[in-house]
Amino acid sequence: MQTTAEFYCAFCGEENTTFIDVSQGSQQKYIEDCQVCCRPNILYVRIDEDSLDIEIDTEYEEG
Repeated sequence: MQTTAEFYCAFCGEENTTFIDVSQGSQQKYIEDCQVCCRPNILYVRIDEDSLDIEIDTEYEEG
């Protein structure tokens, strides 16, 4: 099951929308480029398995 969630770019601070595949577990980590500045962000996704609330933390992708 996929759902959308928002995160703020670690570089420019702009809000982005991303798709989250909740069937991949309650803790996920992946890289997604900002839709505004195109820089890569590491997304740390936590999903509450009972309520399906999603929390996303971001940090810079080095490189």
